[in-house]
This record gives sequence, C-alpha cells and structure tokens, in this order.
Amino acid sequence: MYTREQASQLRQAFWTAFGQYIAPQLSADGYRTNWSNYKTGLKHVYFRMRAEKKTATISIELTHPDPEIQELYFEQFEELKTLLHETLGEKWEWELHGEDEDGRTVSRIYKEISKVNVFNKEDWPQLISFFKPRIIALDEFWSNAKYSFDALK
Repeated sequence: MYTREQASQLRQAFWTAFGQYIAPQLSADGYRTNWSNYKTGLKHVYFRMRAEKKTATISIELTHPDPEIQELYFEQFEELKTLLHETLGEKWEWELHGEDEDGRTVSRIYKEISKVNVFNKEDWPQLISFFKPRIIALDEFWSNAKYSFDALK
C-alpha cells in the first residue's frame, strides 16, 4: 500500500512520462499540444484520461451544470457519432446524466480497460499504448467537429 504522497508521486511520474512520450506529436491542426491536459476550447467539454489502480479510462466529459443544456451537448455528439467512431476506429460507451466522483451530473462518452494499474510501472507501456492513439484520434475528430458546437457556446 502506498501513502497518499507516494501515490500522488507515482501518478505524477506516469503523466510526466506520458507527456514526454507524446510531446513530439503535433495536433491535427499542426500545433504543439498539452495532450495530458487537452483543451477543447469549449466550456464544460473535456477530454479526460484517468489511470487508476484497476482501470484506465479515456473520455469526453460534458459537465454543464444545467442537465438540459448538458443533454443538448450530448445530442450534438450523438449527431456526430458515426464520425467519432470512424475516427477512433472503435465504438465507445455513451452515458447520459451519470454521476462523477463528487456526485455532480455529468455525461460521458468513454472507453475503459481493466487489469491495469498506474502504480505498477510494468503497466505503463500498456497504459500509454491505450491513451496515445485515442487522444490523437479525439484531437483529429475535434479538429473537424468543434464547429458543430458553435451554436451552443
């Protein structure tokens, strides 16, 4: 078992390693990108990567505090579902109005793998191999799709 401090340091070390590994990759628009903290440019729309003790998840999270507006964003993503899945090369899970760890209503489109542990350095290559192509594909998707959300700004 790790102390809170050790767990924090290991997580930070993983994300630093991931950031260094993916840093040379330019965005779909040809820019340098902070892949670990990806900015969609749209308030309440986030691309999140999480690595935990038993799972890893990459997701599009919709966090607007008004559930009806959050649903409008979700519906807009549903309109782009075919493009999203084609760009990703796989189908993801879709969850309207779930709860995050703080009890807030969020909607998510996500992919998860299990039997990986961010605290086990031997799992880091598998985690990086999971996150890297998907965040790059999300960026490619977003490069084309972000304009569809202009009316919701």
